[in-house]
Amino acid sequence: MIYLQDIIDIFGEIHREKGGMWVKVTEEYAKGFDLDLKFGKLGEDFVKNMQESNEKIEVKTERDIWKTTGNIAIELRYKGSPSGLSTTESDLWVHLLSHKGVIEGGFMFKVCKLKGKIKKLHESGDLKMVMGGDDNMSQMALLPIKDLWV
Repeated sequence: MIYLQDIIDIFGEIHREKGGMWVKVTEEYAKGFDLDLKFGKLGEDFVKNMQESNEKIEVKTERDIWKTTGNIAIELRYKGSPSGLSTTESDLWVHLLSHKGVIEGGFMFKVCKLKGKIKKLHESGDLKMVMGGDDNMSQMALLPIKDLWV
């Protein structure tokens, strides 16, 4: 990988646009840019690996109700039998949030981490379970969106 500082070292002084003016790129700016670039590559490599690997990905889409409840619902059982997260063979769980038919955002979890989070909530007595889905036949764990950001 070539870094911005390498370009400066080879070609000399360079400028960038800032606030409608051209300003010299300092060594300090170049170092910060290179660190940001390296960190950004971490996310790019993660997504590239998702696309190219044989990892299985489960994708769920949450309909509008999350907007008013502030929760996502993770199916654990259907008609009394394990289903959803309980039976997935996927490595990664992608939970998208839609509103009025438009995806507004979502979450990605390693399946083992999501299962661990639900187990911990269950053991502490803080897990809220509800019945829902088609004919209220699905048992679902409700996870507050505000707690998923960490």
